[in-house]
Amino acid sequence: MLLIDQLVEQHIQKAVDEGELDHLPGRGRRLELDDDRDVPAELRPAYRIMKNAGFVPPELEDRREAARLETLIGRIEDDAQRRRAETRLALLETRLGETRIDTRAERRYAEKLHRRFARDGD
Repeated sequence: MLLIDQLVEQHIQKAVDEGELDHLPGRGRRLELDDDRDVPAELRPAYRIMKNAGFVPPELEDRREAARLETLIGRIEDDAQRRRAETRLALLETRLGETRIDTRAERRYAEKLHRRFARDGD
């Protein structure tokens, strides 16, 4: 589990223990979460932060489109349309394969949050 995930879990548990979440609407029901299974687990917290800020990374859009195309290709009966979809999928897979995701910034941000929350907890 990433440091940022651990910090979030600690703060949520503290809020639960102090009863701060007892009166929220929907208490006791399952949350409807966004589908982020196409995002690597180690990048999900950072992507959620960016999404909440209104930014969707291009590689996430490419991953979603690639997943959609993989599903669609099996259903296309027209050969020309299927070849176009397969070509687009190959392009997306190539582009995604070339993407080198640098998580150093995420780690620095998580460490900064940890230090801040450690100070606030004192």
